[in-house]
Amino acid sequence: MSKQIVSTKPAILVAAMALLATHLAVSANETPLPRAGQALRAAAPAAGMELPCHRIPNLPEAAEWYFAPDGKYLIGNAKGPQDAAYHVYVASFDGADIRRINGIGEDACSYFFPDGQHVLWTSTRDWPDLPKGSWHDANDYPQGAEIYSSDTHGGSVKRLTTNRVYDAECVVAPNNSWILFGRQVDGKMDLWTMAIDGSGQKQITFTDEWQEGGAQILPDSETIITRAWKRRDQDKGRGQMAMQIFTLKRDGSGRKQITTGEATHWAPFPAPDGRHFVYVRVLIEEGGRPNYEIYLRSFESGQERRLTFDPGFDGFPSISADGRWMTFSSSRGGKSGERALFQYVMDISSLGVGPR
Repeated sequence: MSKQIVSTKPAILVAAMALLATHLAVSANETPLPRAGQALRAAAPAAGMELPCHRIPNLPEAAEWYFAPDGKYLIGNAKGPQDAAYHVYVASFDGADIRRINGIGEDACSYFFPDGQHVLWTSTRDWPDLPKGSWHDANDYPQGAEIYSSDTHGGSVKRLTTNRVYDAECVVAPNNSWILFGRQVDGKMDLWTMAIDGSGQKQITFTDEWQEGGAQILPDSETIITRAWKRRDQDKGRGQMAMQIFTLKRDGSGRKQITTGEATHWAPFPAPDGRHFVYVRVLIEEGGRPNYEIYLRSFESGQERRLTFDPGFDGFPSISADGRWMTFSSSRGGKSGERALFQYVMDISSLGVGPR
């Protein structure tokens, strides 16, 4: 298996940081990145202002990252200087230790197991003969995307699904007893579950009119939060297509719609307190330009707080297990017309969404 360790020698780091700086300037609202697990403990700015945040240093283009249980590492997709496609990487909170987990095929959705020593990820590595498709187009998702587990250095790889369809968008329950993932068959996307060894695969949603996906599991290890769109709206494009957020139980019962309206409600992630979640709402700006921003919402009251305020893309939010940090992917500060995403962390310790 191909595996790459990104060098962190001082000379190389200096050169890398200088190169990255030419592509993405640090915004005026950013603060220095603290050591792993060290909260800034800043007072919460007033509504309408962004909490302190900073880009993770040394990471190349990156998107959709999630914290390890101890908050010291993250896992997600990145495209290094030697990569022809996005691959799964593990990176320390401060960007000092960056490792490529897989270098074959193309990779997507990834997650840490609760033990912090193993990871879950998606790849087309075993089906090089199939059309590449597009991870961003539900009409052309990569067929042959399979789900794998490995250790945090890319060793002991185990394939958990075996078919020629799209299996992705995978997460592990906090109690380490089951895996949630999305599977698309004949253009129809549904949620599935399986044991952590890949056995017992079971479909839990059967909604012909809705396309579920991007689901997460709440701290109780029994409740699922997911986004879904109407299949008839699929060709409208992500920025223009209405999406709603739902909750349901592990067996697919108890489905409840959380959001309403014509807006795009996307990429939900539960807070450790089990009472709130973050998600992306697409705002339509003057001239019809979509603006992706992140919100925090209460399950019970529906009360919301906007967390990002930047004309660039802000998306794929996730929260550390202690509730101190939110990481998200952003194009902020990039050159005009540049679409590259980089990974940021925001200090949300003042919001009080940690474990109850």
